[in-house]
Amino acid sequence: MTGKNVTLRLLDKADREILRLPRPVKGAIYDFQHKFKTNPDSAGLRLKQLRGHDKLYSARVNDEYRALLLRLSDDDWLIVSVKHRKDVYAHLDRLTYSVNRVTGGIEYVDLQVVQEEVLESGTRRVAAPAEPAPPAGPALPEPLFARWSEQQLTDLGVAPSLIPVVAALTTEDQLLGLVEYAPQLTGEVLLALYDGKGYDDVLEQVTAPVAAPEPVDTEDFRTAAERPATIVTTTDEALREALEGEDFGRWKVFLHPTQAKLVGRDYSGPARVGGGPGTGKTIVALHRVKHLVGRLPAGRNKPVLLTTYNKNLAADLRSRLLALGGEELLSRVEISHVDQLALRTVREAEPGNRKRIVDEAQAVREWRSLLDELGEHTWDAEFLHDEWTQVILGQAVTSRTDYFRARRAGRGRTVSRAERAEIWQLAERFAQRLDRLGMQTWDQVAERAAQLEAERARRIQAIDRRREEAGGLDNVHVADGSGGWLRYRYRHIVIDEAQDLRPAHWKMLRAMTAPDRNDLFLVGDTHQRIYKNQVTLGSLGINIRGRSSKLSLSYRTTRQILRSALNVLGDETYDDLDGSSETLAGYRSVLSGAVPDLHRLDDWEAEREAIATLIGSWGQVPHEQIAIAVPTNQMASETASTLARHGVRAVEIGPDGPRGDGGVHIGTMFRFKGLEYQRMIIAGVSDGLVPRAGVKQLRTTDAARHRLEMQRARSLLFVAATRARDSLDIFWHGDPSPFLEALIAVRPPVAA
Repeated sequence: MTGKNVTLRLLDKADREILRLPRPVKGAIYDFQHKFKTNPDSAGLRLKQLRGHDKLYSARVNDEYRALLLRLSDDDWLIVSVKHRKDVYAHLDRLTYSVNRVTGGIEYVDLQVVQEEVLESGTRRVAAPAEPAPPAGPALPEPLFARWSEQQLTDLGVAPSLIPVVAALTTEDQLLGLVEYAPQLTGEVLLALYDGKGYDDVLEQVTAPVAAPEPVDTEDFRTAAERPATIVTTTDEALREALEGEDFGRWKVFLHPTQAKLVGRDYSGPARVGGGPGTGKTIVALHRVKHLVGRLPAGRNKPVLLTTYNKNLAADLRSRLLALGGEELLSRVEISHVDQLALRTVREAEPGNRKRIVDEAQAVREWRSLLDELGEHTWDAEFLHDEWTQVILGQAVTSRTDYFRARRAGRGRTVSRAERAEIWQLAERFAQRLDRLGMQTWDQVAERAAQLEAERARRIQAIDRRREEAGGLDNVHVADGSGGWLRYRYRHIVIDEAQDLRPAHWKMLRAMTAPDRNDLFLVGDTHQRIYKNQVTLGSLGINIRGRSSKLSLSYRTTRQILRSALNVLGDETYDDLDGSSETLAGYRSVLSGAVPDLHRLDDWEAEREAIATLIGSWGQVPHEQIAIAVPTNQMASETASTLARHGVRAVEIGPDGPRGDGGVHIGTMFRFKGLEYQRMIIAGVSDGLVPRAGVKQLRTTDAARHRLEMQRARSLLFVAATRARDSLDIFWHGDPSPFLEALIAVRPPVAA
């Protein structure tokens, strides 16, 4: 042993165990790791090998607690547990550690804790594996995993030391209890089998993606510690976050082996990663950025773009990328939300363009004003706005003739040639109105940016063709005459929340990077599409066929909340951004918690009062980890006022995120995309509010548009529900939203 400057790691399961310890002990652990890394032989640490173990040691954290450490080598140690000293030596024969022969990762299990907490606790008491069955009495329930042999379970990656425990499980409660203490792959395999997947499916979908690429030496713990399957914390800052553990920071930068393979893959062109909420799509995007930057030649430019659909999410991406790779990583990455990027592109080319930008709500109001001025009552303002943005702007239509030929896939209502002529005339008048008022919409900005970038790309390609014709030599006059030595703006572009980008955004981004290996990398989930942007990437020059992957394991949402959220989606079909359908089949969680509570109240005021009472009953839960999502801005303000009367501070969420710190977050469901909370409340989920009343009227007038609006409303409620980590409460007054029917059928509302 060197006696100084050793590596000290903290195993994933150990940091979760530490979170439950008293705060003073957490502080002592932080001090302990500093002392140990400096000199593990210090007399005050009392480092000693445990009887009967060749690699397991104990060391003093404080008078009461001891750290259990695996000695990986003379100068490399791994904390696997922190226990009260009276519990360390009582059951040394029940402490097991091994290298999983499938993943090659280190696994540690305290069989005594598993026995007591899973097999012998409260109502979950069953006979322990070593005890004989009683000679008489009622028949015992069949074990959950009786269908699978010990060899099959081991081949799937279940920890061998837990096989006898697995054989004794007879209830879902026991299974969920075991998952809390079991190594990660063991939990994932057992839950997948319990959920009805066959052996071959689990082997292919759960085990194979995390299997080590090379044969595993089960005696080589040092190598095992470096594999992705061994989830460890090493830096002081990461350890501090693990000890505090109040902002979900641990999972925000954690990379599962399945995700790691997607991050490091070499793609022949654009690639897409999908998956449900909490599956780590954004984490994959961030690590992908880090991976791409790591392969760049030295320089001071920013050839990698990381973008998403709004300012709030872009700011979050910046802070998380900083946590992942520091200023050095940020110095090579441009981070911008996609509308900001489009606006900068337009103003760079047209510095005199200083028109005021209006949002969609204001644009619809301008449509209504135009129709009122014209005395036009045939057309609906929202329909015309969608037609203008999705068809005319979306397909860069510039003439009436082109509009007559334009495809209207997904627009629902069929329009005749005569009606197209009317719509075109109204669209021209609308564009003139905006121009006269000095206004422009974000859709117009995006389309103009796409045109500018497409033209830039054409000029670059023309220069490249001339270079090839000249045998690889640059024509100085051609390049200089084109406005300088043109280059594509970015070498790599990574897009988060891809499902919410407009067609014009995609055309702009496609033109900003050369079609090449690893050019575009997008992550998103169409089940979470909350805007009206239906796109088929192939038609926009972005071909992801054969380069699409899906994540299915949620790290945020419990199984109970997940089931409820999936019930909200119902049997709706969703696209995959490329003309085919996509499902959340296989979407699962290894987290467990309470079943969501449903609350029916007499009116909206009673809802708000009940919410205030509920929050008051939660005691020490930090208010910033509580959120309330409602259908409208007015309802958000009214809820905040009610909470204030009860002495609860509220922080409303605006377009740029929370407007302050230290209070319960309140906002419309749209505002919660990309956020997460310990406790989530969704209020006002009443018929006529979710979905809004106007959507019902479309059933008879425009069936296709009705289906799309209903799907969007489902997605919005689905997004809100899946922001929750530990608990979800849903409130309504009057008749419940039709989206709650399946939930109410299995979980009646709690008494008011």
